[in-house]
Amino acid sequence: MYNATRRNFLQHSALFWAGLSVPGLASAQSQSQSQADNGRITQLFNFGWKFAAGELPDAGAVAFDDSGWRKLDLPHDFQFEQPWDKSAGEARGFKAMGTGWYRKSFKADPAWKGKKVLLDFEGLMLYGDVWLNGRKLADIDYGYLGAEVDVSAALNYDGDNVVAVRASTGGSKQSRWYTGGGLFRDVHLVVKEPIAIARHGVFISTPVVSEQGAEVAIRIDLDGISNKQLDVLIRAVIFGPDGARIAETLTAAPKGIRLAVVNAPLQAMQVAAPKLWSCEAPNLYRAEITLIQDGKVLDQVNEQFGIRTVEFTKETGFHLNGRKVFLQGISNHHDLGALGAAVYDRAIERLFIQLKAFGFNHVRTSHNPYSKSFMRLADKHGILIVDELADKWSEDESWPGQQPFSRLWYKIVPDWIKRDRNHPSVIMWSLGNELQMREDFGGFPTSDWGVTTYKLLDTLVKRYDTTRKTTVAMFPSRANAAVRGTPEFNVLIPPELSLVTEVASYNYQFPSYQTYLQHAPHLIIYQSEAATSTLTGAYYGMDKAKMVGLAYWGAVEYWGESNGWPKKGWNFSFFSHALEPYPQAYLVKAAFSDEPLVRIGVVDGAGEMVEWNDVQVGKMSVSSHWNRPQGSQQALFTYTNADEVELLVNGKSLGRQPNPRGEPLRRNIIYWKGIAYGDGGSVTAVAYTGGREVARHELRTTGKAVALKLETETTQWRADGMDLQYLKIRLVDKSGQVVPLGEDELKLEVSGAARLLALDDGNHSTDALYTGTSIRMHNGFAMAILRSGREPGTVTVKVTAAGVKGGAVALKTVR
Repeated sequence: MYNATRRNFLQHSALFWAGLSVPGLASAQSQSQSQADNGRITQLFNFGWKFAAGELPDAGAVAFDDSGWRKLDLPHDFQFEQPWDKSAGEARGFKAMGTGWYRKSFKADPAWKGKKVLLDFEGLMLYGDVWLNGRKLADIDYGYLGAEVDVSAALNYDGDNVVAVRASTGGSKQSRWYTGGGLFRDVHLVVKEPIAIARHGVFISTPVVSEQGAEVAIRIDLDGISNKQLDVLIRAVIFGPDGARIAETLTAAPKGIRLAVVNAPLQAMQVAAPKLWSCEAPNLYRAEITLIQDGKVLDQVNEQFGIRTVEFTKETGFHLNGRKVFLQGISNHHDLGALGAAVYDRAIERLFIQLKAFGFNHVRTSHNPYSKSFMRLADKHGILIVDELADKWSEDESWPGQQPFSRLWYKIVPDWIKRDRNHPSVIMWSLGNELQMREDFGGFPTSDWGVTTYKLLDTLVKRYDTTRKTTVAMFPSRANAAVRGTPEFNVLIPPELSLVTEVASYNYQFPSYQTYLQHAPHLIIYQSEAATSTLTGAYYGMDKAKMVGLAYWGAVEYWGESNGWPKKGWNFSFFSHALEPYPQAYLVKAAFSDEPLVRIGVVDGAGEMVEWNDVQVGKMSVSSHWNRPQGSQQALFTYTNADEVELLVNGKSLGRQPNPRGEPLRRNIIYWKGIAYGDGGSVTAVAYTGGREVARHELRTTGKAVALKLETETTQWRADGMDLQYLKIRLVDKSGQVVPLGEDELKLEVSGAARLLALDDGNHSTDALYTGTSIRMHNGFAMAILRSGREPGTVTVKVTAAGVKGGAVALKTVR
């Protein structure tokens, strides 16, 4: 096989040097090669770690006794397991700051000798340090991007190797929200030849795109050839969304370049009749990049990409593939509910599925880079991403680095851009957030509200990607950092930095945007944070034909930034942290979706409102159930995108009301008051458009809870040790209706090929931890999160509660 492969390569190499095309190069044979044959080994390094909390001197030493440490698998957020602590502070989620240590032993394969052996840490909260065999090898200074650590020189080939990692959550003021702590993302072991493709060293762009064809341009960063005269060939093969091989090229690597990392542009490739990537049809291509020397494969990597165009204009906002698209999104922090900050693909995927079901098409990754899997799954599900680097450009406060911003910016910007630039979902780079709160948050002390710092950062971004625009999310949303209560606040002049960013991003203040345009007609406006308290007013209050879009702040509950105990985080939201929709989520869906819709929301109380970033934020307390006090009078809303709604109580019509479409702050919202509840029964909303019924929603009074109902979310549960199964648990009455108000104590037993990872009550004010085997339901709801084992098998879950019939379910994990 080797001789045949060598002959095939030499023949095609000769054709290449003769300037001829090389169709069929390295056919299916190359795709079936093992990792070792491809010159690179990549192994998930998440399993078999030990953990201990606290500051432990000498824990990086080989001889340190870790026999009493807890055994676990990554990802892991040690901070979320800590007790809720009222004295710890509301910003960081009422969790104390601290340190955690991780250790793992492994064997080194003698075949690795002479190669580069790397540990690639995708993330470490908030920052930390890495040892191998007692040698400190790395400081990971910005945990949101992690680091690749070269361990080659410290390996022991005659016995065990001990890797130790210290993780710190930093100081309480180093972040304004809950960050989590520890090895919260994947770790990989990578073994490759000295001559290899660098970390995140493939850049794919599509400079020319039409319905007839697309040009694919690829550039490669190479390690190991600096200032050398080596005959290394770079082969690139493109595979279509259906897996078919559709284009290829063979290029000689540059020689004699004295830069440490050599950049090699490849010959452009043509794709006929490309299948474009969009929100509705997220078509993905794959590029296989191979390094070859003397007929031997040195290295091979695969990168997914999409073929699409993005354009921003002051006249029409944002265009994807030449079509106007208005961003309908969320701004949130990176935690995933009951998992804390620990990153699992399934948790991200269910977020995207829920968002798309409600008409969302966009996420702004406030205020730091999310995981690589977040971007990959956004590509898969057609979610548009505004990718954000940082909150403040600060030297200490609100800067989550182990070193000041001024010592890290030129290192982390390239890492961030190179990591995410191939994702078609990423449409814009956001370099910072709310920098005009204080002058020292704006980076270098140039007395211009961060304008010079932005220009430096933008220049560095353009070194690695010229295909996307850059922005900074602004607050205060006035020049000279004027905030509410200052005389200048009523003078609607946009902040200085927003006048020079390529896209002008403003947090809130949408009523001011038209005046901003009078002051600066060149602005391309994006509402980087919209208040959920405005409901759809922030959406209808924008000039959607001209502007880019909006992202609702905290549309999903997240930990930290609480406005007071016992709330553990932000909950002025459309979805609970368990992704259960509140009634207001259906109002947003009525605006974002063309699907005819009506939804009833019964008023539970006034809720609360607080001032936040110069706007009033909060949420009226509304729920969708009809279990109310006998003889009471109720007020309710119907949310609809239809022309009018008829309300019926126990089948009796209370009349119709029109949709107040002419009022942006009230559009799609119809208020009904003085509704007699009586002894219960039903309330029904019927929506009409053009006089014809198009949708209806009914709430019925339920009986007493008699049983538990169990619902799984995933049909294909993979036995890879990383996949999750979400099991929702609800109370039901004898007719099977969900009982909405139960607070029953649940106990779970899980056996078989999975383990219980977390138990969630969906309650953002709970004092309970999510790590046990029992939990009290909240509003008749609880949820178990199960993590698969690494071998396929059956999983049995039993759930019991006093006074009601328990439930059980048998599940399977598969290869």
